[in-house]
Amino acid sequence: MERIIKVEKVSQYNDLKGVETQHPLISVFDNSATKALPNNNRMHFGLYAIFLKGGKCGELKYGRNNYDYDEGTMVFIAPGQVLEVNNPDDYLPTGMTLVFHPDLIKGTALAKQMSQYSFFSYDSHEALHLSLKEQQIIKDLFDKLQYELDQFIDKHSKSIIANTIELLLNYCIRFYDRQFITRENVNTDTLSKFENLLNDYFLSDTVQEIGLPSVGYFADHLHLSPNYFGDLIKKETGKTAQEYIQLKLINLAKERIFDTDKSMSQIAFELGFKYPQHFNRMFKKNTGYTPIEYRNLN
Repeated sequence: MERIIKVEKVSQYNDLKGVETQHPLISVFDNSATKALPNNNRMHFGLYAIFLKGGKCGELKYGRNNYDYDEGTMVFIAPGQVLEVNNPDDYLPTGMTLVFHPDLIKGTALAKQMSQYSFFSYDSHEALHLSLKEQQIIKDLFDKLQYELDQFIDKHSKSIIANTIELLLNYCIRFYDRQFITRENVNTDTLSKFENLLNDYFLSDTVQEIGLPSVGYFADHLHLSPNYFGDLIKKETGKTAQEYIQLKLINLAKERIFDTDKSMSQIAFELGFKYPQHFNRMFKKNTGYTPIEYRNLN
């Protein structure tokens, strides 16, 4: 029967894996020497967790091309997230694991930058697929962390550990950028579907039922997490998903403003605005003119 296991401390996770706790706020280890996590359970994390999975992950096909990125994948978990564990009965752990408590990086530069690592909010099917060279870089950084944990803790330990984790995460940003590039065909298809969904949104009754379109709405319809969807659109267009939606909104507004049979309040409502003044404010911010001024000028 599925149950929820709360993992609030590093030592709790280590106990589940049969690993010695060297440091109360961080643990790094090779999974091949550990126990499998309890099966058919959901684990609620109060920790950051980074998994480098070993072994084959199956052939990956992006668009019409096959890529040799199946030697390992990385999955990222942030505090407050839930990990479902459903492994086969004969499953043997592989790869490497890094878990650390948020308190580990408090007061460091890394703590202020954690929000920029949006991949902590990606879904599991949006995992990072590593080439052999990329995998070796990550393993070397795991080894550096393990080396530091094997030393006596001194005044330099915290900054060295935090800096190494930051370097690891920055490499992951680089590798995700590469993954977005290699998935260009898939990304272009996603962008095309997004554009079609956006057009349908304003042509249907959805805009009156739901209101202004949100990034989350389109991410959900494209079966992507909002963060991954946002990063993908940013890489493809140079604009955030919200900026892309707003640009569409402004272009539609410019077209509809010339329908003199409709008041600005009607047009605002048709575009999903609850209040005309919000429409006026957004339009002026983006064009320099109020809707009435724009209609009169043109």
